[in-house]
Amino acid sequence: MSTKNPIPERLKEARSKAGLSQRALGILVGFDHASASSRMNHYEKGRHVPDIDTLRRIATELNVPLNYFFCDDKVTAELALLISKMSDEERVQLIELINKTASNQKG
Repeated sequence: MSTKNPIPERLKEARSKAGLSQRALGILVGFDHASASSRMNHYEKGRHVPDIDTLRRIATELNVPLNYFFCDDKVTAELALLISKMSDEERVQLIELINKTASNQKG
């Protein structure tokens, strides 16, 4: 089991996909213009970990769910993104499908 913090990798990945520089994202989430780039760089390098409120603001700006940052691998991260874009009804249907598939595999 990995003990590596997934936040830096997920943050860099989502920021890059959004086409934002570290400075631009930092400013969008409310950091001082002079330190925005440096703070985001520290988060992406894993030198510092953003507090939950900061991480929530980053998630909002990058249009990703908060749980995306805690996914240990790219597949789980992609699932989190896809599920976040589903309606509540679609999510319920997905849960039912997964439960049905799991039940079929047991017996």
